[in-house]
Amino acid sequence: MRTNKLNSKAITSAALVLAAIFSQAGALCARGTQLEYSQISVSLPPFAAAYRERQPSLLAESDAFAEGIKSANRAVSLTRTANSPEEWNNVAVAWLEAATWMQAVPPRNPRRALAQKKVIEYLRNFAFAKQRAAATTSNLPFPTFGSDILDQQLQLYLSYLSAFGPPDILIVGSSRALQGIDPRTLQQALAAEGYRGLRVFNFSVNGATAQVVDFKLRELLSPKQLPRLIIWADGARAFNEGRVDRTYEAIVNSPGYSNLKSGRRPSLSLDDFSASEESDAFQARVYSIFQPNLAKNLKPQKFDSDFFDTSPASADSLTASLSSEFQFALNALLNQWHNVIDSNGFFPVSARFNPFTYYRQTPRVPGQYDGDYASFRLGGKQAAALNSIVAFTRARRIPLVFVNLPLTQDYLDSVRMSAEQQFVQDMQQRARSLGFIFRNLSRRELTRNDFFADPSHINRFGAAAVSRALARDRSIPWPK
Repeated sequence: MRTNKLNSKAITSAALVLAAIFSQAGALCARGTQLEYSQISVSLPPFAAAYRERQPSLLAESDAFAEGIKSANRAVSLTRTANSPEEWNNVAVAWLEAATWMQAVPPRNPRRALAQKKVIEYLRNFAFAKQRAAATTSNLPFPTFGSDILDQQLQLYLSYLSAFGPPDILIVGSSRALQGIDPRTLQQALAAEGYRGLRVFNFSVNGATAQVVDFKLRELLSPKQLPRLIIWADGARAFNEGRVDRTYEAIVNSPGYSNLKSGRRPSLSLDDFSASEESDAFQARVYSIFQPNLAKNLKPQKFDSDFFDTSPASADSLTASLSSEFQFALNALLNQWHNVIDSNGFFPVSARFNPFTYYRQTPRVPGQYDGDYASFRLGGKQAAALNSIVAFTRARRIPLVFVNLPLTQDYLDSVRMSAEQQFVQDMQQRARSLGFIFRNLSRRELTRNDFFADPSHINRFGAAAVSRALARDRSIPWPK
């Protein structure tokens, strides 16, 4: 009976850790781990949930090591013919099952040492299969908009909409916003302030100027795809009329833009199906490749999202509680998924800016030679785009909050400082006259070097600090 209890506990623990890996990576094979942060619930992977439901007597009939080998053999067999994203996804799921079984081998079992090595081996194979699944999904379901990051973010946002519907809060802006506001941290911080159950998505794009943001909100997205509140996070560079707006020019000259102008809005191929129907159909196909009888026993278990937090900081704390062998494998996997856009559209960068080492590899560029501040002036097309956005959001009764993101003191030489000060004064005046909210976060406590990945882009630690600072701002009309 003791062995049975160990098996059950080990399988459940392994499943939880592996499910956390799934959520952290945003892997394609995460269809078995369903997350809904606003409802603070999560389901175990299907095979783990089914095993947890089994009686001890049934557990005693199976050998975890042998089951792991069987699952690994299935994965190898599937690999031989895998070509499509779904086929590589099935390979990844099989390797995950194999790793879970091996982790379930009890500590006192003579095969334990070998099983732990197999866990590492199988997780590496899982990571490879996941990469292949992602690599084979490079074809977009819609014509390109001339920007790889816009194409990727749009596809992710459409997928998010099919799963959860429009977010309560949508973050837009350039790469500074993409790295600068963490949706999950903002959700958690808002919940602590009493605004529970809000969903946040970061739909920012590298190089996005005011014209690009205007295009996304007024033309690219339909009214049904808009949020209840918009946070536009950026700075002076996005409004510089003197710079060439290459991102916007690429968009308006793209096949996707032509398609949009002819009345064909981007969509995913399964839009006609509900999220639950699509998920059920996909899971049924996945279950059929291994242990078909487990689908009948599936009874997902719910866990509090605080335990199942998948933020980078949570992943760091998770590894501290694992065995050294399993921690090694988990760290290897998580390292692959640092600096990758997460399922909420956020780009978490772990690097910390150190001027002494940074400028040994990257030349220091004075402000007068910085293209982002070239011929700096406000007004023109970028100001017109701002006016258009304000009028659009007012007509839709969507509150608009513009957040001026912090920069390092090292970055703000006299040229850049002058431009930023002009911008803040101009935005404060426009906010009063046009009726949107302007928040300046360029205060000293948020300009620490260790909050930045480079002189002008925030890292994930700074993004968490910015997100918490926003959540504490009672003047922002957060949705209720």
